Amino acid sequence: MAKGEAVRDLSEPEIQKRLADARQELFTLRLQRTSGKLLNPAKILQTRRTVARLLTELRARELSESRDGAGRRAPAPGGGR
Repeated sequence: MAKGEAVRDLSEPEIQKRLADARQELFTLRLQRTSGKLLNPAKILQTRRTVARLLTELRARELSESRDGAGRRAPAPGGGR
């Protein structure tokens, strides 16, 4: 999985697909670790970080869309005390 810029260049459906693939891989790696067949334990950390990068990009896009469409938020009830 590429980092930073490459993730930003992906379409949302592509990010969703890669996220599902990474989560499946993480599940498989954890299963291998439990059964004692995991050859590279560092792969778990690497895959977790890939999942985090993808989720971060999805959240950034979600926030960007909400800022573009909604403008400023209304003040909280009670004056924000």
